[in-house]
Amino acid sequence: MSKVIFTIQYELKPDKKEEYLSVIKELKNLLKTDELESYSVYEVKGKANHFQEVYSFGSEEAYDAFDDNQNERINILITKLNEMTVENSTKYTVLNELPTN
Repeated sequence: MSKVIFTIQYELKPDKKEEYLSVIKELKNLLKTDELESYSVYEVKGKANHFQEVYSFGSEEAYDAFDDNQNERINILITKLNEMTVENSTKYTVLNELPTN
């Protein structure tokens, strides 16, 4: 059972940081599900208005099931986040843990 890390990196529009922080705070509270081990948001050092969300899942099955369990409020918040980002700045990465035994 391999862990999965999913990341989203993007640049915010310059005047959206306060609104962004409010949305992220609410999103973090809503994303507490059995599938998701942790959710964190980081500001990229040395790059103004660049942020990265990091989702950690205990298994590929949990990662695959995650989208199925989102409620309408989460979808609204994600849409708001997308509207705050600079066009074409979003990059997604999925990391699958390698077996070590």
